[in-house]
Amino acid sequence: MRFSLIIPVLGVLLLTVPANSASFDCTRARGGDEQAVCASRALSELDVEMAVRFDMLAGLVAMGTRGDMGDAQRAFLASRRRCSSDARCLTLLYRTRIAVLKSQYEALKQRGPF
Repeated sequence: MRFSLIIPVLGVLLLTVPANSASFDCTRARGGDEQAVCASRALSELDVEMAVRFDMLAGLVAMGTRGDMGDAQRAFLASRRRCSSDARCLTLLYRTRIAVLKSQYEALKQRGPF
């Protein structure tokens, strides 16, 4: 049951995102990566989608898996910093991270009912 609600909820959350609104406080953006995300609606939308998917998935997995997810998220953020303000690099990185989160959700969904 929980899985059937996730996609509609994700859609509603993404539709309510204001232009140039990232998943973090843009007034505190310091690095080139953060500034680029805050300056670009497309990157902001990818950032919010990634954050929402991460948070929703983290709420569905066992406690031990959350630690692994946190490690992967920190690695993503380190890679994002290395992209600096390169929009192409950031776009590819976000799309790759979102694809990983989607596949993790699908794998969890296949394991059984809640």
